[in-house]
Amino acid sequence: MSAAGAGGAAAAAAAVVAARATQEARREEEEMTPYSKKDLDDGWEFKFLRSATGKFRDPVFQRAILAEEARAGWTLIEKFDNTRLRLKRPTSERDRDAMAPIDPYRIWVGTTPGKQAVCILIGVFAAVGLLLAFIFAMVFFFTNSHGMR
Repeated sequence: MSAAGAGGAAAAAAAVVAARATQEARREEEEMTPYSKKDLDDGWEFKFLRSATGKFRDPVFQRAILAEEARAGWTLIEKFDNTRLRLKRPTSERDRDAMAPIDPYRIWVGTTPGKQAVCILIGVFAAVGLLLAFIFAMVFFFTNSHGMR
């Protein structure tokens, strides 16, 4: 298999693994967050806020993001892990959405998985390109300096 083929195969495998991890995270969220009829009837709405890079492990970053969310009426219910926070707010806060300093329904902070995947793919293809350029340069150098005279 060529280096380019190996890079493409690695990228495809990484995409499959990422898709499975996303499905598993969604399943886990559904199992761990059963909302009762009372929760919904009492005028609450819920959301998950996600960080593709696990930035919620940094307490300073997490506090800053939660302060932004609080200005739109959201409060922290629980931290699932370094990539997911569960929030809630009264549905009455919707009346202030037009004046909110953030998108009150945003679900990602920092980069999104799509942007992260593009950056990874660019890195993989750049590395493969550099490897192929290096191989070409070595072949060219040795062929021209030690070739027939």
